[in-house]
Amino acid sequence: MRRFALAATLVLAACSPEKTPEPAATSAAQASAPIPADAPVILAFGDSLYAGYKLNPGEGYPPRLEAALNAGGIPAKVVNAGVSGDTTAAALQRLQFTLDNQPVKPALALVGLGGNDMLRGLPPAETRANLDAILTEFDKRGIPVVLTGMLAAPNLGADYQEQFNPIWPELAKKHKAGLVPFFLAPVLGNKALMLEDNVHPNAQGVDKIVAATKDQVAKALKTAIAK
Repeated sequence: MRRFALAATLVLAACSPEKTPEPAATSAAQASAPIPADAPVILAFGDSLYAGYKLNPGEGYPPRLEAALNAGGIPAKVVNAGVSGDTTAAALQRLQFTLDNQPVKPALALVGLGGNDMLRGLPPAETRANLDAILTEFDKRGIPVVLTGMLAAPNLGADYQEQFNPIWPELAKKHKAGLVPFFLAPVLGNKALMLEDNVHPNAQGVDKIVAATKDQVAKALKTAIAK
């Protein structure tokens, strides 16, 4: 974790200086709306950025996204299948079990993985192969995906960045998946939106990420349901 925190700190230093967060609009949690029993399911399959690392119940990305979608008139249930510390290899190992044990087939999946591969300095080729296999499994099951991407920290070097950063756009194109190019873009460079580790968003940061991604997720869900 120290190595990843250092990497993130360097990324933060390369971006804008600390800002004071703007007064939040009505938060997704406060603007919750009833969820219909037959609402389509979105599976959020990822690592600590989905799991809600060090956040209170209801403050993580999946529950806040669910509340925002429903408040905006898009009925959906977002199932949190995030596991803190997961590498792409670990996620691939649990994928079939996770999908086989869903009570309802997901209409859409969000896949957010790769940060822990970077933390461990794993070869980008392995990250690519694992994500490719994960997306292939979703393809086989007829579940469309939106990838939420990751970028390598500058201190890992240009060679690592050149191999790591293109993984998400290239796999999104290959599998015809949606793409959020960099999941942490709405909070990076603003320490007021991050936990003390400078790696994970706090509750306000999660709201910023939800605001930046909910429209794309809603559009992907509507497209999936229409098929």
